Amino acid sequence: MSLPKTLVLGATGRIGRVLQQCWQADTGSVLWQTRRASVPNPALNWARFDPLQDPATLSEAMQGRAALLCLAGVIPGRGTDLHQNATLAEAAIRAAERVGARVLLTSSAAVYGDRAGRLPENLPPQPVNDYGRAKAEMEAGGGALARKLGVEFCVLRIGNIAGLDAILGGWQPGFELDVFDGGRSPRRSYIGVQSLARVLAGVLAAPRLPEILNIAAPEVVEMGALLDAAGRRWTPRPAPDSAIAEVRLDTSALQQIAPVPAEHADPVQMVAQWRLLEPYVTEETTTQETGRA
Repeated sequence: MSLPKTLVLGATGRIGRVLQQCWQADTGSVLWQTRRASVPNPALNWARFDPLQDPATLSEAMQGRAALLCLAGVIPGRGTDLHQNATLAEAAIRAAERVGARVLLTSSAAVYGDRAGRLPENLPPQPVNDYGRAKAEMEAGGGALARKLGVEFCVLRIGNIAGLDAILGGWQPGFELDVFDGGRSPRRSYIGVQSLARVLAGVLAAPRLPEILNIAAPEVVEMGALLDAAGRRWTPRPAPDSAIAEVRLDTSALQQIAPVPAEHADPVQMVAQWRLLEPYVTEETTTQETGRA
């Protein structure tokens, strides 16, 4: 699959590092943006600038580009302004409008809040924390601006990414996990890191996209099974009444655009994908990037 000429904002984050490893055959099509003086792979095409402080350079970087993938974003917990997620999205859309490019904005399943069961894209956002609210604000503001300017855009609501998540990626000795009646741990929508890279390439290359697209493997993954597949010990604890047994992103639309094979929902395969790429993405993340961020 050939990638369109794309600018990737926030490319030194963990998702960006995954893409750099998985898209090596198409590196000539991609311009990677960073604010850092040093980059993980100097052999790639890099543009060093701050998209908020230097909109002129952002516009220059978009020249000749057909798409902008915005991985840049602010993650919680570091004293940063989460509203910058919306500001970054608006900057990306304005830069894309000048050259007639498409924009893909990375969002999060956090916009769905604490709902249980299957979650389709047309379900109104109902975030329950500041991060989810910031992403919902980004989606609403970015969508309104894109429609006003006539920019083609797609919001990518990404589920848990195996290895970049709080379970497999955040595991530490003594890790505890909720267990429900019957002995099952929480089931969530996940996607492997290599599967994610293939999906994003497929979405970028697709001729038409909806305004919102859930990104995950087609089946949910039991968190305990993911840790077991990785050989990570964990201790079961009774799930509180507030715990949600299953959250499933509806990926029907994604399966029509960039399908994820059913076997890619296997915890063993997700762990195998993570182990191949883990050495490249373990550096501490920066504030202006996205994980599911």
